[in-house]
Amino acid sequence: MKEMRNILGWLGMAEEHAIMQDAQKHVDETYKTVTHFSDAVNAFIKGDLNAKTVAIEKTGESEHLADILRSKMVRELSESLIAPPDREDFMHFVNTLDKIADWTNGSARLLGFIEVKLSEDILKNIFVSTELIVTSITRLKEAIQSIIKNDLKKALADCEEVDRIEHNADDQKRILIGCIIHAKLDPPTLLLSYQLAEYLEGVTDKIEDAADFIKVVAIRSK
Repeated sequence: MKEMRNILGWLGMAEEHAIMQDAQKHVDETYKTVTHFSDAVNAFIKGDLNAKTVAIEKTGESEHLADILRSKMVRELSESLIAPPDREDFMHFVNTLDKIADWTNGSARLLGFIEVKLSEDILKNIFVSTELIVTSITRLKEAIQSIIKNDLKKALADCEEVDRIEHNADDQKRILIGCIIHAKLDPPTLLLSYQLAEYLEGVTDKIEDAADFIKVVAIRSK
């Protein structure tokens, strides 16, 4: 990521403080997107088709709300008096947050297309992958809250944990794909399950990208 500048230097201004408050709202909505997807996964594992469908719909609704917040923030940033380099950095962060919600919704859509009962090994590893996402987005949310409170040490610790989780997610993807490849699945289910494994790891990757922004802000604010 290119050099961060005086991001925290302008957070005290009324205009920029309002944008940061919107960023917190965006993170909260992104978090809801992830938790709704987690509910869908749990329902799928239990074989509760109705609960799965409802949770997938909620995931999509939450992703849509997150996208509305992103559009609002981009508009506010484009109209603000923030220096262009700082504005560009913050827009990158906002777009990264939106990708978390977008990829989570993509995972939910893939899950919705899987209609057959998967093996216990595959289900167990989908669950583990999803739990890594939930833990990671929770730590990202806490890191952002810590930055707002100027608790730089806590923010850095949370970001380091996000990095660790992302590495675990890489390993977990390989395990899940191994289970999928060795299972006797029909071609459509094989393709959907493989894509789901890729998307699950992709979500943690996007969370790590957002945490990198917070980490750089914290380091340069010391």
